Amino acid sequence: MIITLLTGLCLIIGSFLCISAGVGVLRFPDFYSRMHAAGVTDTLGAALILIALMMQAPNFLVVAKLIMILLLTLLISPTTSHVLAKAAWRNGLRPSLSETEPSLNNKTKEAHHRSDN
Repeated sequence: MIITLLTGLCLIIGSFLCISAGVGVLRFPDFYSRMHAAGVTDTLGAALILIALMMQAPNFLVVAKLIMILLLTLLISPTTSHVLAKAAWRNGLRPSLSETEPSLNNKTKEAHHRSDN
């Protein structure tokens, strides 16, 4: 009974995180914030769903396969997010900065522009 409740809780939280990642990809303004939403929340959501599946697995072979999938997910997802961001940065895609942001005055913008070149 307790395992069933924990499994249900992990599935609900994991599903919520995956759905919120999809909403973040649709709603966030620029590439980097969208990529952050997809990379972070999808990794945690997938991990919780895989943990829930492990709790309901019928035998050790299934659990071992799910552990391997979980480890690969935890290793590959952050790495691909980093590589994607680095490729976008090297190809000239810069984050969109708000003009109303108080910490970005003209001197800061000029220094930021000089450091990019």
